[in-house]
Order: sequence, then structure tokens, then C-alpha cells
Amino acid sequence: MVLLRLVILISSYSGSVITKLECTNCGKEFSHKEINTLCDACGKVLYARYDLEKAKETISKQSIQLRKVYNIWRWNEIMPVIDPTYRITLGEGWAPIIETNNFGKKIGLNNLYIKDEGQNPTGTFKSRGLCAAVAKALELGEKEYVLPSAGNAGAALAAYSSHGGAKAHIFVPVDTPEFIKKEIEAMGAELTLVEGLISDAGAKAKAAGEKHGWFSMSTLKEPYRVEGKKTMGLELAEQFNWELPEVIIYPTGGGTGIVGMWKAFDEMEQMGLIDSKRPKMIAVQPSGCQPMVRAFHQGDKFAKLWENAKSFAAGIRVPGAIGDYLILNALRESNGTAIAVDDTEIKDAMFDFAKKEGIMVAPEAAATIAAAIKLTESGFIDKSDKTVLFITGSGLTTPDDW
Repeated sequence: MVLLRLVILISSYSGSVITKLECTNCGKEFSHKEINTLCDACGKVLYARYDLEKAKETISKQSIQLRKVYNIWRWNEIMPVIDPTYRITLGEGWAPIIETNNFGKKIGLNNLYIKDEGQNPTGTFKSRGLCAAVAKALELGEKEYVLPSAGNAGAALAAYSSHGGAKAHIFVPVDTPEFIKKEIEAMGAELTLVEGLISDAGAKAKAAGEKHGWFSMSTLKEPYRVEGKKTMGLELAEQFNWELPEVIIYPTGGGTGIVGMWKAFDEMEQMGLIDSKRPKMIAVQPSGCQPMVRAFHQGDKFAKLWENAKSFAAGIRVPGAIGDYLILNALRESNGTAIAVDDTEIKDAMFDFAKKEGIMVAPEAAATIAAAIKLTESGFIDKSDKTVLFITGSGLTTPDDW
């Protein structure tokens, strides 16, 4: 009878219980039925909010595990798309958890895992966020988008725009890997090359978007990419049988992964799926571009722009992030930290991990491996801590000159 009741519950409700958008800084509320970007009062990030009491009617530990949907819409009640017609998917999400016995033993960790986001449709975790953002934009009637990118987000937007019958305009630095440029164009997006960094691409994208009326998909400048990213946290809890790990190490550029998971943990606790224990959240950045690391250790609320940013790990070569205060809050509230690793350490970690585990990871992901080594040596991570490295991209997306 219990099983029958669960099946009935699952089949009887499939809609989002989104109620509003709320500014994460000043608390001003906005309608989720209209297009919104940043808060019009203070210019900060908006979050989607849900009726979590209603969500509890159909979401439980047992009901979730009976669902046969293995993409980001597995948790559709606390995702932003109301009309199922717009829940587009290319099979993103449900990335596996892999125990890294060989490498863990080498560096002195007994419980080292990776969540392999490189198995997403476009080869990186960017698939999750852009899927959710495009789906909601389509539901709200927007079908032409603009995005500055270091490459991988651009490829993801191109893929989901094409799949959803929309048009993407993507601005990337000129040193973006050639195969990613070709990938973006092959999927029908308009590609514009910009001298400089992603911040320079952002300025060009903003100007073009305002001129032509294109909707911006920039990191955290619309409310729904973070909803796609939060599914990493939802999955992590389920995959670890509703007990979160002690440590999460995440490569940090714009930071939507960290803040998305932090949001997910809060929502799950309110629904009674997990308790109040949280992992230590650790942000890792390259030594040539570490605005979050500097701000964290200086005790700053916001991160100052990093001048002359340099790193071959382009995805985390981000001089400034609009969600800086959200990232820093998550690190501090979790008793986590921020750490920088240099490009040599990243490259060494890439090759060493491949030799030990048979998995090629992207430079950005390899930064988490290098960070795990340093934090284990310093004693910040205990050898018994269940530690998860977020492998945000496949090594197949690595530049030719690594």
C-alpha cells in the first residue's frame, strides 16, 4: 500500500511550486511570471523561491528514488519551469559519483570521490545551468539570447538554444580553444571573438544585447542558471543516501555551482530530506586570478576585481563575479575556505590523476585535485573526511596547448 501511494503521488503532481523571485541582498520580491534579470533596487542577484510545504506533498526520500527521470527535471517541483512542454533536455544531470581509491590513497585520503560532470551532454556542468535558463526563457517567450563565455558555457547555450528552437549570440575571448569555437558555430550560434578576458567579452555582449534586445544569459544576471546548477547538490544528497560529505571542493569562476548547491541544501533541509550539517565548501582558483581567495582571507564581503588575470584554466580565469557575496557567505557559513593553485600544479594534477584513475579531466577540474593535495598536506582536510571533488568538465574539452 505504501508503494502504491508513492506511485500515485508521483504521477499526480508534476508541476513547479515556484512562488516568486527574491533579491538575495535587499529582499525585494519580483514576479516569476515576468522576465527579470538583477534586482532593480540594488542590482544584486535574484533567487527563485518555492512553496516547499507543497513540494513536500510529492517529494520524499522514497518518492524521489522511484522516479525514472534522470536529468535536471527529476526534482521538477523545485525547478522553475511550470509548463512541462518547456522542460527541454539533452540528458544533462545525474552525473556519477566515482570513488578514487588509487589517487585517494596516494595523497592520504580514505574517502575521496569525484562527481564527474564531464559526462554531461556538452562535456561540462554548464549543460545544467543553461538547460534550466533556456527552458524558463522559452516559457516566458524569450527566444534570442546573448552570453559572454570562456567557451564551455557558450557551447552549452548554443546546444540548448538549438534544441529549443531559439537563437544564441556568444562572445568569447580570442584565445578560446578552436574546437570550442567550432562547436559553438556548428550548433548554429553567432560567435563573436573579443580581445582580452571574459570580462571584456561581457562588456561587448552587454552592449550588443542592449542594442538588439537580446536576453542576457550571463552568470547570475538572470535567475535560473543557478537553478540548473543546484541540481548537483540535490543529486549529491540522494547519491550519498541523504548524508552530505564532510568536504566539497569546487573550481570557482562565476561561482554558480557553489551557491547553487548551498541553495539546494537549504531547500532540502526545509523539506526534511537532510539535517542541518553542511560540508565545508572550498573554492579553488588559479593563482593568476584569485579574487575570491583574496576576499575570503581578507574578510571582505565583496571581492575586488582581479587585475591582469592569467591562467590556462580559462573557465576559472574570471576577474570578478556578481555573486561574490553569495560565494563568500557559503564558504564562511560552512567553515570552509578558499585556496589558490598555480598552473603548474593544475597540469601536474591532470596527468597524475589520469595515470592513477584513468580519467582525463579539464584544467578547471584539475584545480580541485591540486587543492585537495595542498589541503590534505596542511591538515585542513582530515584523512577520514568524505571529500568530493567536482570534476566540472571532461579533459576532452582541454585546449590543444596543455
